[in-house]
Amino acid sequence: MRVDGAIGFDPNDVGTTARQAEDIGYDGVWSPETGHDPFLPLMLAAEHTTHLELGTGIAVAFARNPMTLASLGNDLQIYSKGRFMLGLGSQIKPHITKRFSMPWSHPAPRMRELILAMRAIWSAWHNRTKLDFRGDFYTHTLMTPFFDPGPSPYGAPKVFLAAVGPTMTEVAGEVADGLLVHGFTTERYLREVTLPSLQKGLSKAKRSRNDFQISYPGFVVTGTTEEEMAAATKAVKEQIAFYGSTPAYRPVLEVHGWGELQTELNTLSKQGEWTKMGELVDDEVLKAFAVIAEPEDVPRVVIERYGDIVDRFSFYTPYQVDPERWRPIIAAFKR
Repeated sequence: MRVDGAIGFDPNDVGTTARQAEDIGYDGVWSPETGHDPFLPLMLAAEHTTHLELGTGIAVAFARNPMTLASLGNDLQIYSKGRFMLGLGSQIKPHITKRFSMPWSHPAPRMRELILAMRAIWSAWHNRTKLDFRGDFYTHTLMTPFFDPGPSPYGAPKVFLAAVGPTMTEVAGEVADGLLVHGFTTERYLREVTLPSLQKGLSKAKRSRNDFQISYPGFVVTGTTEEEMAAATKAVKEQIAFYGSTPAYRPVLEVHGWGELQTELNTLSKQGEWTKMGELVDDEVLKAFAVIAEPEDVPRVVIERYGDIVDRFSFYTPYQVDPERWRPIIAAFKR
């Protein structure tokens, strides 16, 4: 199991953060698309590291088109000397249409076509094939020498696709190289919903699970004192409540028979009652979503719980933790 970290949200210290992550022992880091561009920080991270894998976690696919994503992915793959992972996600309709002013329709088929279109573009550059992609959502038939970067010694980057629902998960299995599991996912949902859907996509493409990676940012509640554990518990419960208020994530709760919790959380979210929302997440719900352990026990609990299904694990800790605390934990994972 590979252990990943995050690049952080401050563009000013990306180089230092990436170098520190590599020194601590992380296998990779992911750059989110929140208040900043997810690609630019990875240029700096590549410059300040030698073997750390670098991924977007996630870049909003439908805010862009296959050609721009293919170009960004190709450049970062070259600049990082083959260490780039292109993590994509669909986002939800209001963000695509109201924040990005981009079209929204049939997200799973559109995502499948977007990834296939990127692969066609990369093939034209790296394998010198004729660019002739014609789909329902994207058409790419023009590639002149002036705009052709030519073959890369590192090939195309791996494509990871974020998915929660069965349909998008199936698309990941069919056309992506990896799945970015949402943090709002329980072990039961992973085993009962995600894995069967993923296998359906892999089978459709006649691919093996051995050729595919599952990356999971799992909630972790840890600390060395009662005060630290209490603070971590509160922060994780509130983050679970925030995600749980979203209608799109209700199926995760319904697997456990907690569908009505989503209704309650959604009502409180519209009232701005963020603290009360966290209080609705009881210890049973917390245990379903989070690994709860003292620091030295985190690797054992994670591997016992996810070792047979997850290839990459990152610590989802919505509370302040000294980065150095993860050094012995990561070393234990390696052992």
